[in-house]
Amino acid sequence: MTGTGGRADRTAHTPAVPETAPSLHHSVDPDAAHLQAATEVFAMLADPTRLGLLWHLTNGESDVSALTDAVGASRTAVSQHLAKLRFTGLVDTRREGRRVVYRIRDGHVARLVLEGLNHADHRITGEPTHD
Repeated sequence: MTGTGGRADRTAHTPAVPETAPSLHHSVDPDAAHLQAATEVFAMLADPTRLGLLWHLTNGESDVSALTDAVGASRTAVSQHLAKLRFTGLVDTRREGRRVVYRIRDGHVARLVLEGLNHADHRITGEPTHD
């Protein structure tokens, strides 16, 4: 690569570098497709076990055994919830030997989970709200 932003001298195996960094904020007026997609995410967050799984994954990758211990649900239930989260694109997996390791797919999901739980903390503790 050259010093011109990585646009020249690329080899076939080098991944493309985006011209601009992904943004944290998207200024879009939500149409029906955006509202439906957001509703599907919120539906996945509406279950306490799934929300707990995602909260634990905000701290980093984890396998089913660790997540089962963390949320106190049966291995079968945790596996089913993880399958739903994977199917809806909220988590990704990778193999590590015989283990399947889960991780949150992107920062938007992690921030949404953390903000939801921070908001809950305000409601439960009575701490004043803020911007």
